Amino acid sequence: MATIALLGALDTKGVEYGFVKQCIEARGHQTLVIDFGVLGPPRLDPDIPRQALAEAAGVNLPELVARQDRGEAMAAMARGAAALIPRLYQEGRFQAILALGGGGSTSVACSAMRRLPLGVPKVMVSTVAGTDVSGYVGGADIVMIPAIVDVAGINSISREVFSRAAGAVCGMVEAEVPPGEDRPLIVASMFGNTTPCIETAKVILEDAGYEVLVFHATGVGGRTMEHLISSGRIRGVLDITTTEWADELVGGVLRAGPERLEAAARSGVPAVIVPGCLDMVNFWAPETIPEKFQGRRFYRHNPNITLMRTTPEENRQLGLIFAQKLNQSRGPVAVLIPKQGFSMIDAPGGPFWWPEADQAFTDALRENLRPDIPLLEIDANINAPEFARLCAETLLGLMRQVQPTEPGP
Repeated sequence: MATIALLGALDTKGVEYGFVKQCIEARGHQTLVIDFGVLGPPRLDPDIPRQALAEAAGVNLPELVARQDRGEAMAAMARGAAALIPRLYQEGRFQAILALGGGGSTSVACSAMRRLPLGVPKVMVSTVAGTDVSGYVGGADIVMIPAIVDVAGINSISREVFSRAAGAVCGMVEAEVPPGEDRPLIVASMFGNTTPCIETAKVILEDAGYEVLVFHATGVGGRTMEHLISSGRIRGVLDITTTEWADELVGGVLRAGPERLEAAARSGVPAVIVPGCLDMVNFWAPETIPEKFQGRRFYRHNPNITLMRTTPEENRQLGLIFAQKLNQSRGPVAVLIPKQGFSMIDAPGGPFWWPEADQAFTDALRENLRPDIPLLEIDANINAPEFARLCAETLLGLMRQVQPTEPGP
């Protein structure tokens, strides 16, 4: 038997939470009902009252309610939930969490769920599920279930959706993860245009006794990788494909946010950084590209993805940004530059080959990088086997600085 936290606004959603509570308890599990409502008295008695969340947020609840500013109140409850829910989990008060609601409730609940460790079952039944929920989920393993109808009573539709959601979270908490070989973890970033590099490096790292988790650098992939690095479970970072920063700077569609490249620096995790695919900005089909980019150099990657070549000026800005991020590093880090191109199509004779643009990145990075951070230029393309081997061997060396005894194969 497990305890499942039910986190919600019980002033408006008490009936719905009461229904879900019954569904969960019928499966033999317990519930921990937590209230963050601010509009009126709770319609379901909570185990953790809203005052506890307000105190965790450092606000006076009566004063907050008296101001009648729902936006301010939801922001405060989100802060309180993000502070209190992880503490309750660490105390063993619950093993899984479920929430229901619209945009405001989704924001509050997901702010708390994002603070829970990877693997803790997290289910959000939301009216915004089915849209772009990346702002709510971030890099966390939150399961989003579309509410279909508004969370406004129990009817023929919501009865089925809520019942299935309760069954889902119960099934998740009941599931047993089979034992496996637990090797120390390395994360790596990859794109189609850097796949040969990652595949070669991955074999070397695995032969050295590590498990390599590869993330596709599509925005959500970068955010998820950063989140996992921050969790404390990662021993090394092979950040070969940092293209998401090109999208972040120029306005492409695969942005990972302005905190990309910060997790390893803040955590002190050894990292090898490469400007993989910084030669490209990602857009959808050609007709979706903003008009301001007319006249730029494009490459049709597939019918739904169009790549735009970055310019020398954009690469100079990227070099400065990378220096600012890496200068925060608390652990060992090294930058490797492939002088024969940053991607498969940025190679001599390739459609994005523009050595002056690549060199603009390298020059700006070298001018602004901390002098104790190694910056190595290698006369090879990013996908050349010798470059991939050097990336892997450099990371192994950095990890030995932190953990002298390297795991065996």
